[in-house]
Amino acid sequence: MKGFRIHSWGSQLQWEEIEETQPGPGEVAVDVEACGVGLTVLNCIRGDLGNAPELLPRVPGHEIVGRVTEVGEGDDAGLIGRRVVAYFYLSCGHCPECTAGDEPLCRNLAGLVGVNTDGGYAPRVVLPARNVITVPDTLDPVAATVVPDAVATPVHVSRSRAKIGPGDRVVVIGAGGGVGAHMVQVAAWDGAEVVGLDLSEPKLARIAELGVRGVRSDDFSALDSAGLFDGGPPTVVVDLVGTTASLSWSLDGLGARGRMIVLTTFRDRTVEMDPRRLVFGEVSVVGSRYASKRQVAEGADLVASGAIRPVIGEVVGPGQLLDLHARLEAGTLVGRGALDWTKHA
Repeated sequence: MKGFRIHSWGSQLQWEEIEETQPGPGEVAVDVEACGVGLTVLNCIRGDLGNAPELLPRVPGHEIVGRVTEVGEGDDAGLIGRRVVAYFYLSCGHCPECTAGDEPLCRNLAGLVGVNTDGGYAPRVVLPARNVITVPDTLDPVAATVVPDAVATPVHVSRSRAKIGPGDRVVVIGAGGGVGAHMVQVAAWDGAEVVGLDLSEPKLARIAELGVRGVRSDDFSALDSAGLFDGGPPTVVVDLVGTTASLSWSLDGLGARGRMIVLTTFRDRTVEMDPRRLVFGEVSVVGSRYASKRQVAEGADLVASGAIRPVIGEVVGPGQLLDLHARLEAGTLVGRGALDWTKHA
């Protein structure tokens, strides 16, 4: 088969012949229908999430949607023909965290799909059987590319980390991006009043189309958090941008018992914190890491039911993937991108 691989971390994708492998015990083969394209896959290609030379060459792409075509010896043959999405983390499945449904905190994490094992930038992939999650057959495969990350991550934020509910006032920074456009929807679905911050008019327009008020955030020093809601300052700020300015604004602008949710992992990025303010306001700073398998399935149900609308700014075939990467890097892509393998001639 032909697909995309990288031969050194941070290098350009190479379109080339790739040998097909067969699933062994505990593995399944998936014919890839589509693969999501977001900033995380660019981070993977750069080596930000793993850069050991022995992992190369590597097929990137972790937001995989496809159908199981083969299973390894002794594995569940009932999976054959089922539409599945891939779980990003190569969790062990048997440590206390995994058995409790907290797979992102796996004690024996073996890495990531698209970094430590091949991903969906090729038309066929072999994955650990525990890394495929069945989704409704009625779910369109391109629409489903938002499920394993762009929707599952907000589900984890809202329901496990921020515990968003009716009465909450939520600000999402970077609300026009791939995760942000779904974060505003999940927060609203869970009962909150939501405001989305972003920079460009197309992204603000898309935020408005989702039924959320969009506010331009060129200059955080001039943005009054207390004026964003009639009911008072935000109770939750979800920062998907992770600059020093956005992090400082997030923390300073919270109301009593507010929760600042941090999802970015940029190196050498810090923010000053006043313990006195944390104590007097009972303010929390909360990290949020991916999602559990159960929450990926919840995300699929939300999309399949129509509760969450997939925000996919562009769908391309393999011949246009590098151009899509360029638009993603430039910040002009609204929502997520998707690689559609049915467009491959």
